[in-house]
Amino acid sequence: MQNFDADSRLILPTRRSFLAATAVTATGLVATTQVSHGFLFRQSPPIDLSTVSTRWISLQGEKNVQSYAKYIEGLRLKYVTPLQVIQAHAKTKGSLWNSLPPRSMWRSMAGTLKATDRVAATVGKPVKAVVSAYRSPAYNGRCPGAKTRSWHMQNFALDVQFNASTSTVARAARHVRSKGFFKGGIGRYSSFVHIDTRGQNVDW
Repeated sequence: MQNFDADSRLILPTRRSFLAATAVTATGLVATTQVSHGFLFRQSPPIDLSTVSTRWISLQGEKNVQSYAKYIEGLRLKYVTPLQVIQAHAKTKGSLWNSLPPRSMWRSMAGTLKATDRVAATVGKPVKAVVSAYRSPAYNGRCPGAKTRSWHMQNFALDVQFNASTSTVARAARHVRSKGFFKGGIGRYSSFVHIDTRGQNVDW
């Protein structure tokens, strides 16, 4: 029989150490699964949509609404909430409901939301309300003064309100833009400020 010296002996784990190692491995697997599922929006708790029209949610499909809300949540914004963005879509013009953007356009809003979040940080106040975000072509056609090729229809634009004057918000937005954080349009209106990330600087 071959002899093993002290440094090369095979050490068998005790039952206690085996169980402890198994528990650690299992915990790691569960944590990994949770992270993976979190990325896929399957494990994190649903966003409270109780203030959103149930009729609109049923038209869009609650799963689809939750998925878009979770996508926005994943952007980790500090001053704009997913619910504020969702509420901006759940509106009607007469009997016509607006809708969520097509899934292919979801990422288009990320830059504008992040720019708005930076504007809010500059103003020193959270967004009070998102007046308008994505607009379906039919819904946009019923909005007074809306351009026929509005950036809202491409999910690049937000109309936002703060507990601050629109002149203050527009000035903050121009400051953020001047720092190179985004390229796009800034429009000042009587009750809200328009911000978009069209890729070209425009003011009105």
